[in-house]
Amino acid sequence: MLSKVLSSATYGIDAYLVEVETNVERQIPGFTIVGLPDSAIKESRERVTAAIKNSGFDFPLKKITVNLAPADIKKEGSAFDLPIAIGLLSAIEKINEHDLLDSVLLGELSLDGKLRPIKGALPITVEARKKVIKRIILPTESSIEASIVEGINVFGIENLKDVVSFLKNELEIKSIKSDKNE
Repeated sequence: MLSKVLSSATYGIDAYLVEVETNVERQIPGFTIVGLPDSAIKESRERVTAAIKNSGFDFPLKKITVNLAPADIKKEGSAFDLPIAIGLLSAIEKINEHDLLDSVLLGELSLDGKLRPIKGALPITVEARKKVIKRIILPTESSIEASIVEGINVFGIENLKDVVSFLKNELEIKSIKSDKNE
């Protein structure tokens, strides 16, 4: 099964969207990430696997291929953990791909499934708004920075399990609003 999730990365002070494509198929189990990932992204295999299991979800013993597109730009950092995990859960039909439309996901995962803050939340949110994305889902600690941008709904979430519940409309979370006068 194939799924697609939107994420983003920074290049200098600018940001660009990244499509995280996840394919899960019946073959010898393996987990490969392609699309010019740096070592932090390659290590996300271990964080994503542990976070999914420790959040109470079954991890598929199948061949998993993750592509970070565009493939010709080097990707850096651990903010792709959350979109990789959500893409994998969508590919095994734990999340409906329709629930991922118009969303950008970002966040480093700890082994227990908690979301850790990311760098570049502000330029990423600006780029997402330019591309007419309706919402951005990221760690709570990064949501205040992202909420400065008007015209996009910013959702700060604490852990992988809550992100899944939110995407499935089983958990209501209010979007973060920034008071720019503070």
